[in-house]
Amino acid sequence: MAGFLIAKPRTSKDFKAQTYHSPQGGTLPYQIYIPENPGSNELYPLVIFLHGSGQRGNDNANQLLLGVRDIRLFSIQQSKPAIIIAPQIPHHDQWVNISANSHPTDNSGLPTVSMKLTIDLMNHIIKTLPIDKNRIYVTGLSIGGFGTWDLIQRFPDTFAAAIPVCGGGNKNKAEQIKHIPIWAFHGDKDRIVDPNRSREMISAIKKAGGNPNYTEYKNVAHDTWTATYSDENVLKWFFSQKKSTY
Repeated sequence: MAGFLIAKPRTSKDFKAQTYHSPQGGTLPYQIYIPENPGSNELYPLVIFLHGSGQRGNDNANQLLLGVRDIRLFSIQQSKPAIIIAPQIPHHDQWVNISANSHPTDNSGLPTVSMKLTIDLMNHIIKTLPIDKNRIYVTGLSIGGFGTWDLIQRFPDTFAAAIPVCGGGNKNKAEQIKHIPIWAFHGDKDRIVDPNRSREMISAIKKAGGNPNYTEYKNVAHDTWTATYSDENVLKWFFSQKKSTY
């Protein structure tokens, strides 16, 4: 079978390590969580989680260190079963070619190697697992926050909601994503990624006629993910969004 092969356990209490093998070449390690005892006719939300720069590597484990386990725990405790995927990119790559203060660093418009593999993985998951196409979500932190903006700008008709955390996007593409429910987060003391990156995106979307949410934590530096992913109200909002309602 082209693409990846995935075990489909009847029970799964935690993430499972897998590797996506692209038919075009290249591999992408990722972790996947599948709810326990999936019903034969049940469709599940899909959450795509994009890690930060400190979780890059090839161990297929570090991408679970920040944020994504909070999402899994919430889905279990709130009886909101979801399929969650968390790919890991190598040390030398990024989700999107950016710097902390500009976007993009090249004009090709093409995704990075890792983002292309992530897109292929996402599409294959949607085709082969019982995914509710009205409830596909994406979130990520730091470079993964940039990746979150990048994914919704590349696929504005795919996602039910997005939570970009301390990232930034291409404000010239705000018109394309103005309809998507977005809740962005940043710390006002962030010295790694300028909070203006989030402010500019929110401003551009509002100017285009959208209504995004934005939370800027006071006296908080780069770590805005701890507060964000541990906030039950944020995750309730996330999982309550459906593409069919916008």
